[in-house]
Amino acid sequence: MNQTLLSLLAFAPLVLAAVLLVGFNWPAKRAMPVVFGVTALIALTAWDMSMNRVLASSLQGLILTGSILWIIFGAILLLNTLKHSGAITSIRSGFAGISPDRRVQVIIVAWLFGCFIEGASGFGTPAAVAAPLLVALGFPALGAVMLGMMVQSTPVSFGAVGTPIVVGVAGGLDRAGITDSLIANGSNWDTFYRLITSEVALTHAIIGILMPLFMCVMLTRYFGRNKSWTEGLAVAPFAVFAGLAFVIPYAAAGVFLGPEFPSMIGALVGLVIVVPAAKAGFLMPKTTWDFAPAKDWPVAWMGSIEIKLDNLSEKLPMSIGLAWLPYVLLAALLVLSRVNADVKAFFMNNLVLGWSNIMGETGVSGSIEFLYLPGGIMVLVVLATFALQKMTAGKMVAAISESSRTLLGAGFVLIFTIPMVRILINSGVNMADLPSMPRAMAELVASSVGSVYPFFAASVGALGAFIAGSNTVSNLMMAQFQFDTAHLIGVSSAMLIASQAVGAAAGNMIAIHNIVAASATVGLLGREGEILRLTIIPTIYYLIMAGLIAMISVYVLGISDPLMLPAVLRN
Repeated sequence: MNQTLLSLLAFAPLVLAAVLLVGFNWPAKRAMPVVFGVTALIALTAWDMSMNRVLASSLQGLILTGSILWIIFGAILLLNTLKHSGAITSIRSGFAGISPDRRVQVIIVAWLFGCFIEGASGFGTPAAVAAPLLVALGFPALGAVMLGMMVQSTPVSFGAVGTPIVVGVAGGLDRAGITDSLIANGSNWDTFYRLITSEVALTHAIIGILMPLFMCVMLTRYFGRNKSWTEGLAVAPFAVFAGLAFVIPYAAAGVFLGPEFPSMIGALVGLVIVVPAAKAGFLMPKTTWDFAPAKDWPVAWMGSIEIKLDNLSEKLPMSIGLAWLPYVLLAALLVLSRVNADVKAFFMNNLVLGWSNIMGETGVSGSIEFLYLPGGIMVLVVLATFALQKMTAGKMVAAISESSRTLLGAGFVLIFTIPMVRILINSGVNMADLPSMPRAMAELVASSVGSVYPFFAASVGALGAFIAGSNTVSNLMMAQFQFDTAHLIGVSSAMLIASQAVGAAAGNMIAIHNIVAASATVGLLGREGEILRLTIIPTIYYLIMAGLIAMISVYVLGISDPLMLPAVLRN
């Protein structure tokens, strides 16, 4: 078969997903089973994979799906537990009296608290939590959703305790094959994985410094009485200070601790620094900015759900310290289980479900580490929360019930999406002597775009997130493609995979699934198009910056990785 035609056929599953989800507006639960079927058909016919390997790859995908669902369940269960215990009410009320300036409220409530919720829960929850909180503080519903979606950027690659990297990148790569190559080059998987994580953290940190300011500028331009960019820029000193207070500890955590921690640690440190600074008036703008009176707002800004903060004169359900304690406990347990060798070994070697060489297929293996995965640690924290916050059994049952329903909604789509991805990755073993499908895609891109491709790597990630509605799924689908493209054009594969993860995070700002979830919390369903037209602006900023950083990194700074070979060997 012609090489170009073969490469286009390899792209077919991704193109089909885009056409069904975006063009025909099919729901993912209807589209992804069709895409899985087409992928399996291409694998069996054009690639001449054995039925046994296709089935083994599908089972491997289901095991990986189990890992993701376990993390989702733990993250959502913790959030719902804190909601039913009253902790979220106390946390929310603690933000109400910090500053009357709406721009300052955006930075603290939407940005820093939103980043923390992303780090702890992920999966679109920051916008769903931050949007109603902003409405309760007096923001128009449309503006609240826009701001909530803008949070779906810098912290997302390390959301849900690092799931997009821990599961998305690691699960989206041919780890066995890459590990063999790394060992041959005198390195190992852990070194390569840490390099990717560090580059994701540093790229996000550079771009994320200005995100709080960008949020303020978008707010004053589109929701201020004067429609002014400059009113947003007036808060620049405080906004940049808040950006730095988040990204410095965020980057340090990514480089030195790993993918589970950056968003949570960055946000916690940021809140500890920025909230007292705001109360003390440090770097505050000279004038206080507010919206026009609500009676003058356009109808398009208004949601159908009225949200008010609880009466702050009444006794809160618990102290703010006790309300935050589960999140502090989560951070401590995560650090302990990743840094202390004995604790790490205990968590990794107990409650593990694994299957090596599935159905006799070499290199097709999978396991679920129930304790070591963030889901297990979050379930342990939930059990501690039940006791510490003196919850009733009824409230705990309600939290479990709500979380299970959310899990069922996410689970059906992933059951087809991730096995499809594993078929693509494992397609390199076939009877037609063809490269894997991601490799075939990469060959087409490398021959068409060539050396400028690093500029577009992040945009590919964003497109994947827009289609799939998930950073994690985008990384699963596209990481191996980015890896293969990097090798073909002779640049650092770690850097292009990092660009993929950064772009996939930015793509969450325009992911329809996330916009719908956030809109529903404030009664704006049916207005997703208006929100998308606003959030595309910061998305473009993010992708241009990520593209420039990738180009400078590989061609100016000459950043490499353990897998880069001399040109004579590569050719």
